Amino acid sequence: MKIAKSYGYLKKDLDIIEQSLNQVIQAEHTVLRKASTELLQAGGKRIRPVFVLLSGQIGNYNLERIKTAAVSLELIHMATLVHDDVIDDAELRRGKPTIKESYGNRVAMYTGDYILARSLENITKLKNPEVHRVLSRSIVEVCVGEIEQIKYKYNWDQNLRDYLRRIKRKTALLIATSCKLGAIVSGVSESHANKLYLYGYYIGMSYQIIDDILDFTSSSKELGKPAGNDLLQGNLTLPVLYAMEDTEFNDLLRKTFQDPENVSAADLTILLDALKKTNGIEKSFKLSDYYLQKALAVLEDLPNTKAANSLRDIAKFIGKRRS
Repeated sequence: MKIAKSYGYLKKDLDIIEQSLNQVIQAEHTVLRKASTELLQAGGKRIRPVFVLLSGQIGNYNLERIKTAAVSLELIHMATLVHDDVIDDAELRRGKPTIKESYGNRVAMYTGDYILARSLENITKLKNPEVHRVLSRSIVEVCVGEIEQIKYKYNWDQNLRDYLRRIKRKTALLIATSCKLGAIVSGVSESHANKLYLYGYYIGMSYQIIDDILDFTSSSKELGKPAGNDLLQGNLTLPVLYAMEDTEFNDLLRKTFQDPENVSAADLTILLDALKKTNGIEKSFKLSDYYLQKALAVLEDLPNTKAANSLRDIAKFIGKRRS
């Protein structure tokens, strides 16, 4: 079962959001317009707009208002991807050249800034101060998370708390914010809006953990980037953190990355094979499931609606995701 089947009834609304995304990113400057459009056309799961729509369905659903929130959140996500690729010197995203690779670092950074600015301009259509407060706070936290990721690169002495705080800012916050903004815009009660925020947070944590697992268990073709790329970039993810509890793997990791710039493809392959022999991946799946169960528990406190059932289906799908 594909995840989109659980919210197939929203396809027309998602198509409208896609059209709106394309309209909002259009720029007078040729390079900005071309780079932004290429990023949009590269595709994506659009999971943040989905969460905005589903949360909005629990309240007084108004597509025009919901669309504004959904588009702005997806644009913020897109902007962070462009900036991430510059920081990570990434050549591919979803199997296609990154903006950085096609246009260089300077154009990529300005493209990311432009997309973020368009997001903030777009959200001004909504006059609710709470919407702007929640969105602004999330952007601040995402920026802090980006700095933290740079700070911890090639630092093998991190702990679980460091990792969880980082993925909260990297992924979970925007998903949680998507759920909360959809609720606020649709007039959902404060209590239910906060529950939806929690659901989004737990889902986001689980989703990122699964992503980090797939970085080691999927092929380069499936990932659209080299397998083990996060590790090669010096980003310590959960499977590695757990695998480092194995002394032999810990020693091999530190020895391999004594000179990070000279780590070869063969070195990385040996390291990935060694990781798979530890219980790092198994323990990572268990922590992902822990967050999923918390997300499902939160949904029990929400009205039993079609949208809530879709949110439940998404959680179950994420738990089974292997690609």
